Amino acid sequence: MKNIISVIVLAFISFGAIAQKQLPPAGGTPKDFKIPEKKQAQLKNGLRSTLVSYGALPKVNIDLIIKTGNVHEAADQVWLADLTVNIMNEGTKTMDFKAISKKVASMGGNININAGVDQVNISGSVLSEFAPELIKVIGDIAMNPAFSESEIERLKADLKRQLSVQRSVPQSMARERFFASVYKDHAYGRYFPTEAMITSYTMPMVKNFYDQNFGAKRSVIYVVGKFDEGAVNKSIDATFGSWREGPEVTYPPAVASQSSNIDIIDRPDAPQSTIIIGLPTLNPASPDYQALLTTNLLLGGSFGSRITSNIREDKGYTYSPSSSIQLRKNSAVWFESADVTSEHTGASLQEIAKEIKILSTEPPKAEELDGIKRYEAGVFVLQNSTPSGIVNQLNFLDQNGLSDDYLKNKVTRIYAVTPEKVSQMTKDYFDYEKMTLVVVGDKKLLDKQIKAHKDSKKSK
Repeated sequence: MKNIISVIVLAFISFGAIAQKQLPPAGGTPKDFKIPEKKQAQLKNGLRSTLVSYGALPKVNIDLIIKTGNVHEAADQVWLADLTVNIMNEGTKTMDFKAISKKVASMGGNININAGVDQVNISGSVLSEFAPELIKVIGDIAMNPAFSESEIERLKADLKRQLSVQRSVPQSMARERFFASVYKDHAYGRYFPTEAMITSYTMPMVKNFYDQNFGAKRSVIYVVGKFDEGAVNKSIDATFGSWREGPEVTYPPAVASQSSNIDIIDRPDAPQSTIIIGLPTLNPASPDYQALLTTNLLLGGSFGSRITSNIREDKGYTYSPSSSIQLRKNSAVWFESADVTSEHTGASLQEIAKEIKILSTEPPKAEELDGIKRYEAGVFVLQNSTPSGIVNQLNFLDQNGLSDDYLKNKVTRIYAVTPEKVSQMTKDYFDYEKMTLVVVGDKKLLDKQIKAHKDSKKSK
């Protein structure tokens, strides 16, 4: 494993440093990833556990992942999952926040809890001998939250401050409008609550969200690092064995919509425009997903990508453009985002469209694609080089219903992507004419440019 890392990481670092401006040094022979042995079990109440002995350091990472989040909020309860988790973080029926922090610090570690779109994570890292004790602490937070009434108004005020800040950020404004357009009335399309929504939240609503969405059946605990397997299993049984089963794992089906809408959000006198342009795409269950990832990296998803080189380095329209694939449960969206100078908004869109068109009709040169593949393989190896990275990869497999082969054969699949496949993927899945565009900027400077951009699309 160490040799694999050193060989591929050398190629990755070399590639990143020269950003494809010179031919990178030859890398070693790529090898597939060998997944460490897993020990999996399930309690009678449905809670699953995965234990992986990994690394030489006397540390252990423990993550309890609960399959709920913003996706299970009602339309008038946006960020209720966040408030629920924030209140859980205040303490349990036996320990307040300070006592939890002090206890975990005494184990040489830390602990975090956060709510995401599809999952809630309670995770921590401690010295190996304290793994059983950290499991108890995580279980106490998950199963016995105090739900202290005295804290809710302060935490609601914190959320309102976050809302005020995020609503003033053009990138957040653009994302809110973009995801609302793509996912319509689904929870994935609801980015921000209103302030009135947050004001309306009560402790009974928080408790109801917890009761409706938390429980053993929706939970998986990962233990990765150096630890006493027998002691860890004993602690998992003792801690979680009495947890109520709770709800089954369910996610409301999401269908991402494709449209060619152009939406301008006026931000008077803004010196730059924030662009987001994209469309629904493949999710990891597709056999073409790896080719999609590689195509994205070559097109806009890496520092040396074509769109980045064009509008950042060659034209100087922007500092940090990028494209990415945003995954949701059984759904995915690709988008390019960039903050560009106001007067070059239309020109930037033209260049993005041009790069997509070129790649859809002309396969990249083998040398360019080889550099991208070395970069991708290097990043993959780095992602698997820490206990937290292993947890993330195993959780990715579980969340997307994939087998271990997805990780074992990923390097082989990366190197199997051909220039012709990249070009075909661009043609099939990056149709510029069907992309949703959101621009946040000074409307009086944008109207003429966007009209010219629309006209150019019609003329093609």
